[in-house]
Amino acid sequence: MNDDAGPGPGTDGGWEVVVIGAGPAGYAAAIRAAQLGMRTACIDKSLDREGNPTLGGTCLNWGCIPSKALLDVSHKYAEAAGHFGELGIGVGDLSIDVPGMMARKDAVVTRLTGGVGALFQGNGVTALAGSGRLLGNRRVEFTPHDGEATVLEAEHVILAPGSVPIDIDQAPLVPGTVVDSTGALEFDAVPGRLGVIGAGAIGLELGSVWSRLGSEAVILEALDEFLPMADQRIARDALRAFKRQGLDIRLGCRVMRAEPSGDGVTVTYQDASDEHVVEFDRLIVAVGRRPYTEGLLAPDSGVNLDERGFLYVNDLCATDAPEVYAVGDVVRGPMLAHKGAEEGVMVAERIAGHKPLVNYDCVPNVIYTHPEIAWVGRTEQSLKADGENYRTGTFSFGANGRALAANDAEGIVKIVADAETDRVLGVHVFGPQASELIAQAVIAMEFDASAEDLGLTMFAHPTLAEAVHEAALGVGGRAIHMVNRKRA
Repeated sequence: MNDDAGPGPGTDGGWEVVVIGAGPAGYAAAIRAAQLGMRTACIDKSLDREGNPTLGGTCLNWGCIPSKALLDVSHKYAEAAGHFGELGIGVGDLSIDVPGMMARKDAVVTRLTGGVGALFQGNGVTALAGSGRLLGNRRVEFTPHDGEATVLEAEHVILAPGSVPIDIDQAPLVPGTVVDSTGALEFDAVPGRLGVIGAGAIGLELGSVWSRLGSEAVILEALDEFLPMADQRIARDALRAFKRQGLDIRLGCRVMRAEPSGDGVTVTYQDASDEHVVEFDRLIVAVGRRPYTEGLLAPDSGVNLDERGFLYVNDLCATDAPEVYAVGDVVRGPMLAHKGAEEGVMVAERIAGHKPLVNYDCVPNVIYTHPEIAWVGRTEQSLKADGENYRTGTFSFGANGRALAANDAEGIVKIVADAETDRVLGVHVFGPQASELIAQAVIAMEFDASAEDLGLTMFAHPTLAEAVHEAALGVGGRAIHMVNRKRA
């Protein structure tokens, strides 16, 4: 551990590693670099609502963590309102305290962002509050929030500025009425009628939060296909489940304009049949995120952008500028906190002379609806499109004892394996605790396990994980707790 935080900012040098951005990618890189004995500074410009510097980036402050806090509360509320009676539990008059829910969310955020600060201090990382700009020759211009710009000399620079929500001209933001994913985490009351533009992970999660609490939620998706990046069977089952829950998901809908109207917003959209006009109390724009590079690069930085606006890097996250790296949402690949964190650690270790790699074939994806959706690796449709020879095994949570006992038995596990080698190529879960179950699949795939390997592994009973075991057995037609399909 490096307990020496090093010199303060200035042109006198002394920094072995300077990181720009303190989200999961940046703070993981900074902490690991310091653990490896390198004098490390991490610059971040984020401020909380009181105007105080905050660490953790979008994930901890305005994304992953606060949204999951609201999802958890709203799920418990929906369970109490709609399902506790089935379990013999009476709850009487049920109500939701939105300010109390938001206060709890904020408390979780404060604890975790403060935790990053404690980790910086404990590992000897110097946190610098302000903006960072990469100049030529690994020099970084640091401008504090309340001071003059200085230049840091670094042996290595890691760029991790993160991403921001995409704005669309058809629906300009109006504070409190037309909001992005950040604004959707700050409603002070449950909207009566809620519109969401975008049926991706963010739109589905935010729509679920407020729908569970009583909003009439309509999700408008421009694509004709629901969750095209997920396995088609999983996507089809999920769409049916979400519609039963009350989410009005409309596919093939292109939003033409959104205009404030009284205390709400009027949205005009076009589908295959006609033009439609709908009224909402609140509208969430959740059409994705883009890399945040504004003000990041000086003309002589030597770092280039690709055609989509991401920082160009090779497989080891090195940019075109010597000893300058980029990680996280600002580079190619899925915008996922865990992917960025692994890249940050990899870069720090490679700077120190180690040779780790990130296995991009084993990046898990999760959508935190209920039931949850999670997957890793190839989908059946991608294998079919490539002409690959594969086999599949599926198992329903409806036949899983733990899921039935918990009154949470909707969904399936699906495993895709190579027909010749039996190597697991992809695992797809729609069901309870899918976000936890997918880790087993990631471990298996990381070690090149076969479906038979998973089938020969002993799983505890009764557990939800037994569904993974049975699906693996099903690949070879050997499932015990379901009737196997006949194979040629």
